[in-house]
Amino acid sequence: MEKSVKSNAISLGVILGVVLALITVIAYTAYQGMYTNWMAGIGIAILIIVFGIVSAVKSRKLLGGHISFKDAFTSYLITVAIGTLISMVVNILIYVVIDPDAATAINEQIIESSVGFMEKFGTPESEIEKAVAKMEEENQFGLVTQIKGWFWGILIYIIVGLLACLAVKKKEPLY
Repeated sequence: MEKSVKSNAISLGVILGVVLALITVIAYTAYQGMYTNWMAGIGIAILIIVFGIVSAVKSRKLLGGHISFKDAFTSYLITVAIGTLISMVVNILIYVVIDPDAATAINEQIIESSVGFMEKFGTPESEIEKAVAKMEEENQFGLVTQIKGWFWGILIYIIVGLLACLAVKKKEPLY
């Protein structure tokens, strides 16, 4: 894979990381309710996937319109991994190092939101109590939880990327 393709993926990964970091800072300073909004989570996931696909497509253009599946997927993965890693580091800095109390407050909001969601769907009270006890034990913004979450997220983005890069790859003509 040519250096320009890797530098393209790295550049887009850094841009993605900055965008995700800005979203985190805005959520922290202005709208902590974003963490309880599942639509925001889906929107962020779509943003990450789109950046990865754009990286693969731009790499294909850099290679003259043809790209192997491996090169397309590598470009996608570099972009997504760098972007989400930068975002995770910013999350850790804010919610573990700088302001752990904000993480506690947001965890309480997440629990309240989850209880409301479970009640809306008629979940038995005993199941709600079990779920709340489990959520209270786990700090969603803790260092280990965020690192585990990053790895699980990367696994999901890999699966999506494998499918997306099948569509992006384009073999060179044999003649």
